[in-house]
Amino acid sequence: MTDMIQQTALQLRKELLAGAVSSEQATRACLDRIVRLDGKLKAFLQVFPDRAIDQARAIDGRRARGEKLGVLAGLPVAIKDNMATEFGVTSCASKVLANYHAPYSATVVQKLLDADGVLVGKCNLDEFAMGSSTENSAVGPTANPWDTTRVPGGSSGGSAAAVSARMVPLALGSDTGGSIRQPASLCGVVGLKPTYGRVSRFGLVAYASSLDQIGPMARTVGDAALLLNVIAGRDPRDSTSVDRPVPDYLAELDQPIEGLRVGIVREFFGDGLDEPVRLAVRAALDRLADRGAKIIEVSLPHVQYSIATYYLVATAEASSNLARYDGIHYGHRTADPKDYIDVYLASRAEGFGDEVKRRIMLGTYALSSGYYDAYYLRALKVRRLIKNDFDAAFSQVDVVACPTSPSTAFRFGEKSADPLAMYLMDVYTTAVNLAGLPGLSVPCGFDGASLPIGLQLIGPAFSEPTLLRAARMYEATADWSNRVPPGLTA
Repeated sequence: MTDMIQQTALQLRKELLAGAVSSEQATRACLDRIVRLDGKLKAFLQVFPDRAIDQARAIDGRRARGEKLGVLAGLPVAIKDNMATEFGVTSCASKVLANYHAPYSATVVQKLLDADGVLVGKCNLDEFAMGSSTENSAVGPTANPWDTTRVPGGSSGGSAAAVSARMVPLALGSDTGGSIRQPASLCGVVGLKPTYGRVSRFGLVAYASSLDQIGPMARTVGDAALLLNVIAGRDPRDSTSVDRPVPDYLAELDQPIEGLRVGIVREFFGDGLDEPVRLAVRAALDRLADRGAKIIEVSLPHVQYSIATYYLVATAEASSNLARYDGIHYGHRTADPKDYIDVYLASRAEGFGDEVKRRIMLGTYALSSGYYDAYYLRALKVRRLIKNDFDAAFSQVDVVACPTSPSTAFRFGEKSADPLAMYLMDVYTTAVNLAGLPGLSVPCGFDGASLPIGLQLIGPAFSEPTLLRAARMYEATADWSNRVPPGLTA
């Protein structure tokens, strides 16, 4: 069972297709590991052991009868608990939705099941995906498998920790301002935020609708490409999903990158970047150059405004999206209201955590009379300028490279009292969402405390094949993906 746990998704899928192992064996191995490790890590909010075993047995039965299996062929998978499932609870790690049972499943969930993925559980997150450390979960924080006194990043910290700790080979996260890539960096896994509209958002509980995107988290680039193959594509139920052919992301993964133009953003290597991260990212770029890539310096002059712009656009949209949680339609309702106004006020006060309240208030203020033009409208104009900067850069280069996070994983409570310091953990990731571009984080080393570091690659819209190929070529020069968090090797 240990060997099975250490295999990549592609390796395990090959054995599943060959009949060397069964889906039930693989699923039980993951469930056993969750039982053994998750009491300490708290990566999962819900686990579905009986349902997962039944699903795995059904897949094994079809394999035994010679029936064609889906792309995932019985691989165990986890999802972030802000994606609706018609079974279990969809809580968003919030008291507001603590007992919410969705009447339908998200498109990505149905695609996983149709591809014969075995859904073993739903992972922890910052409440309503608002945070960079998974400390904002109403259920309690997730720990980083590399050092359980530290955060795993956020908001998809549970998904990142689950993959890093080998509790599942594949997981889905969502990314509004870095929530896939930043925890992937801090937990030493691969995380891909696809182009806006590449993956359906139907059934994803909305935080900021013009920024949210679902994407894969995996141990290797190839595993992430496999999962993207399953979830990408047009969905008529999501008006923002793009009607564009989906390539086979695995097909050209190992093609050479000789001649690939890689841009280094000069603004991303200034103050605020920890030295071990700077050195690791520079070393990664040297390795890409050794494989034939051309390294070119580029500038994104408006990227310095990305955090301010993001925290106006995202919070304004959050203020609108979260207005529906009113104690009347569904979700938490206060126990003994005085009147209908009290239902609304008390239910929201009791149900939302501090960070969610902070962002709702920021967004409501930015949209209020007399301030809309000064804040929200101006932020939309700067968002356009940030997109223009990327367009100019991509006229010179094929991909842009930079750190994913300014530092490695920090200790619990270290930034909780300083929201600005926490927000700056996304300083290299928010611009990608504002511009609607794909971004990928791939492990590129460790600091002196043996904490993972991530290299971020950013491409033009729908350039996921190029991003994955570049990341794969770097990954092939290093051995980071095979390293296991200390104490979790058995």
